[in-house]
Amino acid sequence: MKLLVTGGAGFIGSHTCIALLESNHEVVIIDSHINSSIETINSIKKILNKWSNHQDINLNGIVGDIRDEELLNKLFFKAETEGKPFDAVLHFAGLKSVNESVISPLEYWDSNIKGSISLLKSMNKYNCKTIIFSSSASIYGTNNEVLFKETSQIKPINPYGRTKHTIEIILNDLFASAPDEWKIANLRYFNPIGAHQSGIIGESPLGIPNNIFPLITKVAEGKSNYFSIYGNDWPTKDGTGVRDYIHVMDLAEGHLAALNFLKENETQIININLGTGLGTSVLELINQFQDANNIRIPYEFTNRRLGDAASVIADNSLAINLLNWLPKRSLKQMCIDGWRSKQFGLNQKTLLD
Repeated sequence: MKLLVTGGAGFIGSHTCIALLESNHEVVIIDSHINSSIETINSIKKILNKWSNHQDINLNGIVGDIRDEELLNKLFFKAETEGKPFDAVLHFAGLKSVNESVISPLEYWDSNIKGSISLLKSMNKYNCKTIIFSSSASIYGTNNEVLFKETSQIKPINPYGRTKHTIEIILNDLFASAPDEWKIANLRYFNPIGAHQSGIIGESPLGIPNNIFPLITKVAEGKSNYFSIYGNDWPTKDGTGVRDYIHVMDLAEGHLAALNFLKENETQIININLGTGLGTSVLELINQFQDANNIRIPYEFTNRRLGDAASVIADNSLAINLLNWLPKRSLKQMCIDGWRSKQFGLNQKTLLD
């Protein structure tokens, strides 16, 4: 299949592109690089060459913002005139920090909603009617459930989660307008961490990191004196927030499984959780990182952040049963791979040589 991947140079997008290319799909990435490196394209190619022994890599990168509908139309038109139109879109592009969205909500509404509408208009115009959307467990809010099911109450508590929910609403409306044409999968991620096992790519946000793992590795690198834990009075086993951490390559393989499912089945719209079904507290994650990598991570407790929840864990049974997908990598492996990618970046030499 020929696939357009928006935000494909980002953390989850880049790892998913590896899984797609290893399955011999043709990939075109469009990314504005406001929070990713343009060098990621070359890094993906390096992994395919050295790690997977792929020599013929069908990967191209376009620098652009998906809010630019004219640019998108040119991309779809070019693919069509060359006789190989896009078969599907994997939509990762968008701003993604919960805390930042609370501070700058207008930026999130503008980027995430306007970009998605622009993309869907171009897809509709050029008859590309299959899309996998990068949604989020943040749409569930603070429901009092041990595990979140796809049927759990949708009640996001921050602007980031509300933009994800809004895009799902738009996709539902789009499907309802032409149910015999569209194939749509909303993949609701829990907390991806880790990196490709080569160490060549990982989670490397530009600017100030917001996600938990880059903040931990910043302390491990000696760039921060301590790690801040936001709250030690949550109603959890040790007072720190509990999350469902999933290896980013398990998440990437979930996208490939969803793509195969949509390809092989009739038109439909599906909502699917991608997580491990296991809850890990912030303290447990820090301890696992220390043990796995033999590095001490000093930490201090501080006030809770706006928009956070006590516990968010997936019921992943639908993904397992429907997509024939199963997360395989342990929390220890997430910590090892994530730190290896940071070391690779520090050393600037491949661990494969």
